[in-house]
Amino acid sequence: MNEKEKLEKIRNDIDSLDKQILDLISNRARLAQEIAKIKMNSSETLEFYRPEREAQILRKIIEHNSGPLSEEEMVRLFREIMSACLALEQVLDIAYLGPEGTFTQSAALKHFGHSVNTTAFGTIDQVFREVESNASHYGVVPIENSIEGVVNHTLDMLNHSSLMVCGEVELRIHHHLLSKTEKLDELTQVFSHQQSFAQCREWLDTYLVNVERVAVASNGEAADIASKNNQSAAIASDAASELYRLNKLATNIEDEPDNTTRFLVIGRTMCPKSQNDKTSLIFSAANKPGALHKMLGCFAKNSVSMTRIESRPSRREMWDYVFFVDIEGHAEDDSVKKALIELEEYAAMVRLLGSYPRAVL
Repeated sequence: MNEKEKLEKIRNDIDSLDKQILDLISNRARLAQEIAKIKMNSSETLEFYRPEREAQILRKIIEHNSGPLSEEEMVRLFREIMSACLALEQVLDIAYLGPEGTFTQSAALKHFGHSVNTTAFGTIDQVFREVESNASHYGVVPIENSIEGVVNHTLDMLNHSSLMVCGEVELRIHHHLLSKTEKLDELTQVFSHQQSFAQCREWLDTYLVNVERVAVASNGEAADIASKNNQSAAIASDAASELYRLNKLATNIEDEPDNTTRFLVIGRTMCPKSQNDKTSLIFSAANKPGALHKMLGCFAKNSVSMTRIESRPSRREMWDYVFFVDIEGHAEDDSVKKALIELEEYAAMVRLLGSYPRAVL
């Protein structure tokens, strides 16, 4: 068999596999429709989106993946299949911190897939209000960056909102220099969110030392401005480059290659256990010596690992603080349940923000 015949055979095999994949995806979609019918006829509260179930499926995909496609690629492909099938049951409305082309939009699409309706809002509190009013099923907001730290506005909203945390997304952040022009030496201004300037400081100090830096509300807004002025540039994402049709003058200009932002998915209900979960909560300490030490000891005593702690002013009275804590496990796990019961004895206030599946890739 010569090379031409070998290629033809391989292409025929690919065509055959494509047909099998198409049939299997169609069968999966039909099963999703059957699930929708059963749920519609049920007297129970309708919950079409099951984040714990999706997380379990994606973890199995990772476990069984033998290559050559990476785990990340396989998860992305199956996320889109699940998103399209879920849309046959119910199209989700997702609110996110906009405008279009921001990393928060990319995080929303990474988590929910592209078969959802996404709506951008100008502020974090608007995203919360959109979900609280039932206008959107879920919201996506940034919570912390591996370099710049926590997003305080999100913490403050969690402290005063009735919404629950029902998911998290970790997104590797790659910043690009985008512009209508194709030459660095033609630039007079560069626009970006203040955090992105901080994350790209070394590159900017090396290559754009004499170019004015103008901070704006978001990288999406920066890209919009750059799309209207040939002498300006924006620090923004791949999505912004495509949306605003901008050239990439430089790619991956962030100072830290592992720069990652974590986002929270907010909703109105608690997620069931997925067997690999995190729990977020808020508590405040009584004004007594050693109170915080005793409260943190509740987790250590019950072998519950704490992954994050942040403090914020409570806004109730001067010098009164609340603590935001992430721990491993679900609130229904025995160890976590015991730790929370003991915490109630020492804390002035404890509020569970939600238990949810750990981010899958």
